[in-house]
Amino acid sequence: MTEFERKFADTARPIVRPAVLYWLALLGLCAAYLQGSLMKLFDFQSAIGEMNHFGLSPAPVFAVLVIAFELAASAMILTGFFRWLGALGLAGFTVMATFVALRFWEMAPGQERFMATNAFFEHLGLVGGFFIVAWVDLTSPDQR
Repeated sequence: MTEFERKFADTARPIVRPAVLYWLALLGLCAAYLQGSLMKLFDFQSAIGEMNHFGLSPAPVFAVLVIAFELAASAMILTGFFRWLGALGLAGFTVMATFVALRFWEMAPGQERFMATNAFFEHLGLVGGFFIVAWVDLTSPDQR
């Protein structure tokens, strides 16, 4: 860190607390899972339709499991209760869901494939973020 960066950080530190930034970063990582599970919960028929679309049967059971898992793992991350476990769980879930839902390599060239390819790699970025959360939680208790 340069001297300028250090001085700037020292000035910003009282205004923006690292713990608050860390929690906001965690909220950002969990945002899609919170939003998705709440949408599924409030429109359960669409959640069942989504499970059917991806060939998951029995669809109502899978919908309930996905909703419960996304909410529970997000809550674990945001509260710090076994944060590392919630982060690794969402990382694994995201990898599986990405390979089920975003099979861009099977699509014909065009806009749909382009969008699916981008989303596929964006999801891998989320997985990386969850791995970092687990790593920080397991190795740096003072960073939580």
